[in-house]
Amino acid sequence: MSQAFIIMKKGDIMACIAKRRDRYVIDFYDNQGKRQRQTLKKGTSKKAAKEKMREIEDQLSKGSYLPEKKIPTFEEVAKDYLEYKKLNLRASTWATLEGHTRNHFDEINKLKVNRITTAKIEKWIAKRQKDSMNIATLRKVLLTFGQIISYSVRHRYISYNPIKDIERPRDQGRNGKKKINILKSYEIKSFLDAVDNKKYKTLFMLAIMSGARQGELLGLKWTDIDSINNQIHIQRTFNNQAWYDVKTETSNRRVDLGPTMMTELKKWRLACPKCNLDLVFPNEAGQPINHNNLINRHYNPALEKAGIGKLRFHDLRHTYASLMIEQGENIKYIQSQLGHSNPTVTLNVYAHLMKPVNQEAAIRLEKAIF
Repeated sequence: MSQAFIIMKKGDIMACIAKRRDRYVIDFYDNQGKRQRQTLKKGTSKKAAKEKMREIEDQLSKGSYLPEKKIPTFEEVAKDYLEYKKLNLRASTWATLEGHTRNHFDEINKLKVNRITTAKIEKWIAKRQKDSMNIATLRKVLLTFGQIISYSVRHRYISYNPIKDIERPRDQGRNGKKKINILKSYEIKSFLDAVDNKKYKTLFMLAIMSGARQGELLGLKWTDIDSINNQIHIQRTFNNQAWYDVKTETSNRRVDLGPTMMTELKKWRLACPKCNLDLVFPNEAGQPINHNNLINRHYNPALEKAGIGKLRFHDLRHTYASLMIEQGENIKYIQSQLGHSNPTVTLNVYAHLMKPVNQEAAIRLEKAIF
């Protein structure tokens, strides 16, 4: 014997709850006018049954209702999301997303996306913090997590993204930022003197004197060298054995060089072997230099020979920025030379390098007034 004890109506949406054989059953019509019945698990309370019915009615009102059997798991949505993004992302960026989904969602993968709650996400975050995952890595993986859930919302598997309500992970140290290592002025000379190969010596010198990224330097062509205005024009990159246009409008930029750097480029051009790609720094076959060969055969050995500790190639870019800040260059100019999207990005990365004491500025202010 069944007992229907509650009927709710919202516009043209009607649902009722009946109790059959000690279980609550929600009886309603879906958005296509098809009758649906959802039997709740044994032991579900009347209050929980009402809440479930309100949830279904809310989904119906938004047009996002799906029968439970048709709601995909997180793993299935992630697979669809990666397939969708493959045509719109760089290979390296897509590989990063794929790595996130493959390595970090074991306890989430088999859950249906409508069962992923704010509480479950915060539990997932807490586990990674307990395992001492780097905070910057955690935030990147969490961003991928959020994009997959947003994909679920767009496809109406769920009506709301629970990641919006989570408490964001915070670092207990330096706000999760990687430590920036830079070369001091005297170390720059020692480092360059330790490079025997003319091509790599010019490449490393240009990295320090321009702040250009590694991929931007490997993709540089002789047509990008403006010897009249003493500039290089950054307009492409070579990363992970593939060519790309620069990511943003501000990354496409002209970087000023001093006369010494321009002289070194002119000397290298005379010695540079011709290649069909017109590369400033080609390998022996006339193709772009392989990243691993660059680092392992030339960059790291030069650091070791100069008596300098471990330093990422990207730290040469940081060295450029720090020297520009140290000599008092305008932050807007530094931003434009680095290709950051706006000065705020530059300040967020390098603000800690700015002098805490600046008597010169105080003196200039007094002179201007008195």
